[in-house]
Amino acid sequence: MPPRSLEPWKTINTEPIFEAPPWLTLSVEQVQLPDGRLVSDYYHIQLQDYAIIFAQVPDDDVILLRQYKHGVGRVSLTLPGGGLAAGETPLAAAQRELLEETGYEAEDWRLLCPFVTSANYRCSQGYIFAANNARQVAEPNSGDLEEMETVLMPPEQVIEAVQQGEIVVLSALTAIALALNPNFSR
Repeated sequence: MPPRSLEPWKTINTEPIFEAPPWLTLSVEQVQLPDGRLVSDYYHIQLQDYAIIFAQVPDDDVILLRQYKHGVGRVSLTLPGGGLAAGETPLAAAQRELLEETGYEAEDWRLLCPFVTSANYRCSQGYIFAANNARQVAEPNSGDLEEMETVLMPPEQVIEAVQQGEIVVLSALTAIALALNPNFSR
């Protein structure tokens, strides 16, 4: 039996409830389902789109950041990354964020995958990049609120850090899993 054709929902109306650009917009939508039913209170959360980078130096060490993340309330390891500026491409944002947060530039870039943070509410569009042959060309200068320390770690130790709960941000975990999977290619 062939799969049945699924239809998208139709947005009838969108009303912003709260806006704090570029960080957050909360809206309530009225949507019509394919069977004709109306839902008058479907919430849509829009966060800033972002890029995250799995970068390796020429000897294959991975560039990580150790920093306090207020959303999780602790210091953890994560990957470089950050929000896309208005009109900025995901690749340009990834390259800018790697340089700002770590002082590194990379020669070889590839998009591993784009993804949506929440299937029901969207939240944000993320872009996972792999960058190879990264070299430090400057001191980090992110201007972020968080203090951060650049850490170089062999891939085996990155996996150990994941297993020990030192890396807790889902986008970083996903980027690590994709980048270190020898069967994944894009």
